[in-house]
Amino acid sequence: QVQLVESGGGLVQPGGSLRLSCSTSGILFASYTMSWYRQTPGKERELVANITNNYRTNYADAVKGRFTISRDNSRSSAYLQMNNLKPLDTAVYYCHAQHRIHSAVAHWGQGTQVTVSP
Repeated sequence: QVQLVESGGGLVQPGGSLRLSCSTSGILFASYTMSWYRQTPGKERELVANITNNYRTNYADAVKGRFTISRDNSRSSAYLQMNNLKPLDTAVYYCHAQHRIHSAVAHWGQGTQVTVSP
């Protein structure tokens, strides 16, 4: 059974930091591109950042320079370090795993809420 479990969300003041974690099981983690998406009510889910199996990273323009995605294959986990958070970063953040070859093989986590507010 495949599981992606996000943690680390919460309430933070503007300018603060949070670190999201995505712990996976049931997949060969090293074969997957890991991504973080976010979604706010009434909007489509948007890509925040991703990291390939060979550690290439990609970021949405809105988070470049503030967020850092990483992965630890030994722990089958991915992370999103979020610094200098802004109210516009408020969203539910989702972890996503996509097989690097068989792209139709993909999995989502349940999401974790991040709220940036004074």
